[in-house]
Amino acid sequence: MKPYILSDKQRKAALAAGIAILVMTIAATVANDFTIGNLVVEKNPTETLKNILASKTIFNVGILSWLIILVSDVVAAWGLYIFFKPVSKDLSLMAAWFRLIYAAMLAAAIYNLVYVHILIHQAVPSAADISGQLGRDVLFYLDAFDATWSVSLIVFGIHVLLIGYLALKSGYVPKIFGIILIIAFVGYATIHISNLVFPDSKDAMKIVAWIFLFPMLGEVALGIWLLIKGVKISKA
Repeated sequence: MKPYILSDKQRKAALAAGIAILVMTIAATVANDFTIGNLVVEKNPTETLKNILASKTIFNVGILSWLIILVSDVVAAWGLYIFFKPVSKDLSLMAAWFRLIYAAMLAAAIYNLVYVHILIHQAVPSAADISGQLGRDVLFYLDAFDATWSVSLIVFGIHVLLIGYLALKSGYVPKIFGIILIIAFVGYATIHISNLVFPDSKDAMKIVAWIFLFPMLGEVALGIWLLIKGVKISKA
């Protein structure tokens, strides 16, 4: 790598971005694997609503987790912009804007979870409500969240592509991160454009997601690197 020394502002930005990326990774795991994602039964509104009603606190923790992800994305957008600004101010700014647009779309998706929160905290539903319209409404809003988030990940993929290019050109970030993030963009684009254009291909896209799993975790690896090595870059 080229000899380079970080400014104090870049060091703080690297620290903030690294922490934000790790925090959102933990929050995403909680949201998808231990709270909301664990309560949803695909295409089964009755069982989904029963699970949520039996675990309201867990569902609410899931919403909080998504809000933490949202805030962390904004922090990461700022941190990565400052960190990569010396490489290209314009491209770094563009990458930040794509992540902020993604965050805005994620915020819109989270509103669907808030609607579910309102529905499940109204009067205690009857068995007819659970197996009827209420169950269908809850699953509709959950599906709307998934669909909106999936579309937003196309935008996030462009952010990842730009960060990957900046990492390749930086001279102070290992090129392997750039390569991994560019491959991750292919994964994001393939999966989520297919979900949008060909919604019946979701099962096939699950296989694609496994193929691209490692590259799509590239940002997590970058976050760890920022915390361990990125804040210590000094002139050779």
